[in-house]
Amino acid sequence: MSGVHLRHWPGDQDRPGLALHCMMAGGSYWGPVAQALGGRLDLRGFDMPGHGRSDPWTPAAGDPDFHTAVTRIAASFIQRPLDLIGHSIGATVALRIAVAAPEAVRSLTLIEPVLFAAAPDAAQDARDAQMAELLERGDAEAAARSFLSIWGGPQPSALPPAVLDQIAIVRETGDTLRHDAARILRDGGLEAIDAPVMIVNGSDSPPVIHAITDALAARLPDVGRATVPGAGHMLPMTHPEQLAGLIEVNLERA
Repeated sequence: MSGVHLRHWPGDQDRPGLALHCMMAGGSYWGPVAQALGGRLDLRGFDMPGHGRSDPWTPAAGDPDFHTAVTRIAASFIQRPLDLIGHSIGATVALRIAVAAPEAVRSLTLIEPVLFAAAPDAAQDARDAQMAELLERGDAEAAARSFLSIWGGPQPSALPPAVLDQIAIVRETGDTLRHDAARILRDGGLEAIDAPVMIVNGSDSPPVIHAITDALAARLPDVGRATVPGAGHMLPMTHPEQLAGLIEVNLERA
């Protein structure tokens, strides 16, 4: 995986795990979660292209879209059934893998999945349209700040240059997240996941997240749900110990 920065938090060799981060961040934020798990998992992860320490996202003609590329990178980690954890877009990648290869997943923890196609929402449509308009005008900073005001929490006075590149990647994921181009929601797909699933929300997250998780939970055959009080979308960063406790509950179920 040339150009992709890999991460590893050693733990129980008999319990491999893979953690997938959100947009406009990097895999490093799983460190405190792994520490709180106390070695229960041999946890691995990576920085998505254009994020963290990985190379920029510079697809050539004919290359897969961003979501597909990340899914292929994630799938390359799977040598035997493992515990799969994903946050935000990472949760949608985890879900895509679980639908495509349910036998590869021992347990599935979905944190704030942003699969907007599961619960179309007028407010989210308006946010996406505003961001697209700002990008069309060439104002990447305003587009990034608009995005982060909903999903990323406090913002520095000067955004890092990488963030201005990443906001274009966010727009590129629309076909998958808003229109389900990857067919994650296809008939019988979610219903075929026989691993235990835990869906985790923050109590203060945007309403669309709660609608998405309601829609997903209604179709999953073995699902638990939890809401972290006082948390927003970035709860892996803000509430790592509470999240680790919920992940551990799901590990026990598997």
